[in-house]
Amino acid sequence: MFETTVPAEASPVRAAASGSSGSASRFARFGRELAYLLLGLPYAVVTFVALSVALSVGFGMLALFVGLPILVESLVMARAFARGERSRVEAVTGRPLPPHHYMAPAQSRKPQEWLSALLDPQSWRDVAHVMIAFPLRIVGFCIALTWTLGGLGELLYVTWSWSIPRDDGTTGLLDLMFDVDSIAADNLFHTGIGVLLLATAMPVVRLLARIQTATSRALLSNEKAALLARTEQLAAGRRSAVAAEAQTLRRLERDLHDGPQQRLVRLTMDLEAMGRRLDADEPDRARPLVDEMIAQTREALDELRALSRGIAPPILADRGLGPALAAAAARCPVPVTLATDLPEGQRFAAAVENTAYFVATEALTNVAKHAAATRCTVTVRMDPLTLHLEIRDDGHGGAHLGKGHGLVGLSDRLAAVEGRMNLSSPAGGPTVVAAEIPLRGLGDDELH
Repeated sequence: MFETTVPAEASPVRAAASGSSGSASRFARFGRELAYLLLGLPYAVVTFVALSVALSVGFGMLALFVGLPILVESLVMARAFARGERSRVEAVTGRPLPPHHYMAPAQSRKPQEWLSALLDPQSWRDVAHVMIAFPLRIVGFCIALTWTLGGLGELLYVTWSWSIPRDDGTTGLLDLMFDVDSIAADNLFHTGIGVLLLATAMPVVRLLARIQTATSRALLSNEKAALLARTEQLAAGRRSAVAAEAQTLRRLERDLHDGPQQRLVRLTMDLEAMGRRLDADEPDRARPLVDEMIAQTREALDELRALSRGIAPPILADRGLGPALAAAAARCPVPVTLATDLPEGQRFAAAVENTAYFVATEALTNVAKHAAATRCTVTVRMDPLTLHLEIRDDGHGGAHLGKGHGLVGLSDRLAAVEGRMNLSSPAGGPTVVAAEIPLRGLGDDELH
């Protein structure tokens, strides 16, 4: 049996299909680039005017100290404009921009945090982009509009040239420029200009779009700074993991010493006493010791089970995060309402589940011991990238992340998996512990 394979270039049908798809792709890209240029001007006008006014007011009132928060808000505005431009660039190019890095935003109204926010390099790069992009947008808009709509108008000149008022004896532009008195030649001249403009519209529009996207890429991304920040974040996460592990080991050692170890010591002493009474042929006096040893053994087992639940309970490994949190809520002496939108049977990477369970149980322990709360709510929800966990109680508030407090251990445990924690606990309550745990990069193959 013989087979004959027709090469791609020898197949008219395949070549025609490839050519048509390529043309459609080029026209689609041309449409995106043209829309990017034409819509860029109104976007640039809004951003340039808003940011210029805000910066002018901020710098003008800097001597009165009122300008400092205005400048900080101006940089926040510039960040928002930069996010919009990054989305526009990624939409027109079809690929993501390189990473960028911002310093942590100001969390309070302290002047030192405002000053720190003003030293963020990427925020000032965003400001520079707005100022530089404005004239580029004007030029790009004018050229793109003239080249496309002007070319189309010239191409169709023969259909509307009759409506142009003319002086006596003048046939058109060609007559004024070269003294060629011919309406047909004038129509042909304008049509030729239209064909030339439309034929070169694609490369011209592409060049203008590339100039503007290259400017955005240069100012709105900073891969080196992002990599340095990522390195620092990983180093901080490693330190937090070591600190959290050390704290967990110290707590485990303390709990073992105060609980099961003391009961085992007592059990050993009771066994020795029972042995002496048996040697003295006094079995009736040994019976109470046996009962007491049985009670001590049961209590030691209960304490060991409680310790194991605090580390990694079997229900977490067998049934997942939802049932494990339900069991932890049921054990809490404060009434707990569990609200979760996790799909039935949803499993996450082991690091995600262990961290979320640890945060929830430790927060509930703090509520039971220190908050004087009458009720508590645990909320669990997820998006494609993050697992969100919130523990809210109606206690007296006043919790903080001071050194030596249990909440520091939660923050370290979350930092170890590149998560973060937000704490809100004003005097009088309520106290809200909100944790965010990333779902990517933590054993994604285990998420199903």
